[in-house]
Formats: sequence, C-alpha cells, structure tokens
Amino acid sequence: MAAAEHPAARALLDFIDRSPSPWHAVASCVQELATAGYQQLNEGNPWRLESGQGYYVIRDDSSLIAFHTGSGAMAEHGSRIIGAHTDSPGFRVKPNPLKRNAGLDTVGVEIYGGPIVATFADRDLTLAGRVVVRDGNGELHTRLYRAPNPVLRFPNLAIHLNRTVNQEGLKYDLHQELPLILGTLQEALPSRSDFQALLARELGTDAEAVVSWELAVADTQPGAFFGLEREYIADSQLDNLASCHAALEALLTAPEDGYQGLRLIALFDHEEIGSQSFKGADGPFLQDVLDRLSEAFLDGTGAARQARARSLVLSADMAHAHHPNYARYYDLEHAVHPNRGPVIKLNANQRYATDGVAEAVFETLCQEVEVPVQRYVHRNDLPCGSTIGPITAGRLGIRCADIGNAMWSMHSLRESAGALDHDYMIRTMRHFLTRERLPLREATP
Repeated sequence: MAAAEHPAARALLDFIDRSPSPWHAVASCVQELATAGYQQLNEGNPWRLESGQGYYVIRDDSSLIAFHTGSGAMAEHGSRIIGAHTDSPGFRVKPNPLKRNAGLDTVGVEIYGGPIVATFADRDLTLAGRVVVRDGNGELHTRLYRAPNPVLRFPNLAIHLNRTVNQEGLKYDLHQELPLILGTLQEALPSRSDFQALLARELGTDAEAVVSWELAVADTQPGAFFGLEREYIADSQLDNLASCHAALEALLTAPEDGYQGLRLIALFDHEEIGSQSFKGADGPFLQDVLDRLSEAFLDGTGAARQARARSLVLSADMAHAHHPNYARYYDLEHAVHPNRGPVIKLNANQRYATDGVAEAVFETLCQEVEVPVQRYVHRNDLPCGSTIGPITAGRLGIRCADIGNAMWSMHSLRESAGALDHDYMIRTMRHFLTRERLPLREATP
C-alpha cells in the first residue's frame, strides 16, 4: 500500500509540519476555517450569531473554538462537542536564555509537561512559537516565529565517557546538562539583548522592539510514512495534533443536511501541564462560548440546561498502543494496536471520563460507518494519565467519551501511529457531528 493511498494521513503530516508550536497549530486551523467561510469572532466585541453559519474564536493565540450553528435549535437538538489540545510536551526557552560555556553559547530551557528528554538528543532542533514586539507607537503585538533552519543541538556524551549508558539508559541532570548548544554569537559574553537581536533578524524588526517570547524547541525532520507497506506514520506532536486535525476535518467536511444542533470543536492549550489557565480546558473558555451561544439561540437558563442534557462530548486524545517488547506494561486483555481503529479509553476512577453509555454510543457510531473500534484499560499497578475529558464533563455537566488513536512513543519528540487510523477517526467524528439523533434515548426529544 503506497503512501499516496493514505490522503488523510498525508494531510495530517503536512498539518503537523506547518505547526511546530501551539500558536502555529491554531494559525494552521484558522487558515482552513477561513478558507471554508467560517467567520472570526472577537471575545471583546458583541456577537451577532445567525443560524446555518460557521464561526471561530481564538483565545490568546493558542486555544481555539470553532462551531457551526446548524438550525439554531439548541434546546431541541443539544450540542455535539469534540475537545482536543494543541500543546505537546517538550522544552520552552527561558527569559534570560544565553550562557557562554567553554567558548560555546547555549540556550537555557525549562521542561514543559512530561517529555521523554532523551528523544531530543542528537536531533536537528529549531525554535518556534510567538514573540511579543512593541511597535513605534508603544503598542504590543504578538508575532509567530519559526527559525528557518536547525539552530540548536542537544549532543549526547560519547560512550567512551559514559560506559554504562547502554545498561542504565540516558540520564540527565535536568538543570546542568539540559542547555542546548546554539553556537558562537560573538566574542563578548552573550546577554538577553543578543537573543533579542537573533529573534529580531527573522522578524524584520529592531532588537529593542522584542519584549518577550514563548518559544518551544521543535524538531525539523518532516513527518514520514514507514513500514513494509508504509502503513505507519512518524512525526512530532501526534499527541495531540492528530486529534486536533481530525476534529477540524470532521467539522469542515460535515454535510449541511445532517444534524441541526450545534457542532463545535474546542482545541485547548496547556493540557500537558494540567489545563489550569484562562485558556486551558479547566478555565472558562468553553463555558464562555456556550453561554454566548445560549444567549443567542436559547430562551432562559432552563433551555440551556435542556440543551446540555441532550449533548455529548468526545474528548479526543491519543492512546497507548501495545508495544510487543514491553508487554509487561500493558493489561493484555485491553491492549490496542495501530491501524485497528479508534480506541475507547476507560478508567473506573474517572481518569478517563467514559461511562458505559458513552462507550456504547461511540461503539455504535463506529459500527455505523464501518470503522473498527478498540478498548483500552490501564494496568492496575501503574498510575493512569488523564485528559481534558473529566475536566470538561465536570465543568459542563455533559456526558463525555474519552477516545483516541493508538500510538507508540507518546511524549517522544518523534512519535508514531497507524496510517489508517486517522481516516477512521475523521469518519467517526464526522458521523458524530452529523447523525440526526444519537443512539441514546435520554439525549433526544
């Protein structure tokens, strides 16, 4: 099977390669939404919403909510919501990043979330994110930034100096050994102003205009297909840009003549660090948007509660694919595999939000579009991760299913997954957004 036979997976890899940071990911989504005729809303202005229209709103450049209003009859039909997150674990550049060490300039970074640190070693790295600049009138503006070439390196220590590395694994002093090699900027000791000048050159502005930055360390290797039949994909940020892209494509390709309630996708920043921020899933962003939709289309709080009772959320995040070399880390009765369809994630302690009803609904949706489905349960003797699912269900009081595609090397700089699964997920999400009624009696009139 040739890579050309996986157009959905190819589109995903292209999307990720255009999106080396959460800020770039939202910009990529906006480009597709605008092309599809969706209109941008500003939270600081009044909203004049109409039925049958598509809209999107951005919060602080890296969280986005997009929706189609359908017939506007939210009380009768409820809402179909898909949630995902735009951020990935890795490194973020410090405010005073430059340090001279043995004649080389290094860039100091903080660890963001829970990356597999060793996977950043010996790779061609660059910087990407946003920079805040001040214009001639003293106004502050945010600018996307992406260094055009590999500019950083995290070299490993030679095995001759680290003889036990193959027995004990790569281990780092996360403060002393993490600064990344940048090169030699100048003869004098480097300063913050030197880093400002480096950013200013790419932005076409003066160094004095650069005020602050939020920059991620990004891989420069493009996404790729691999396997005997090129049945797998590898790229950075599959967790969780794969879910973001699937949700976006499902929304934009959903036919107009299906479900008439609200169709909405919510893509949040800061999931990897707990979601507790004004733009994270544990903040008020989604609630604020739903409140404004209720004001436009519903008559009173009773109708809003009625709409919520008829709604459902899919929390889309990636799942742990079975690794045959590490079978001892899996509950083998619930092992999931790439290219075998979306995964329903379950946890009795609600680390995943799926309950029995949501599980059955999602399985039915998959079956109706002839998509295979799997179930994942974590081992009892290992702590289970979580998603935005429990947060969203708890904040909104809406039933939620935690779902995702199976992948290897989660939180590595180079993750991998099945090439078939992305199309499976888009098809299922599209069906979720367009099925006239969910197979759930209490969620329908």
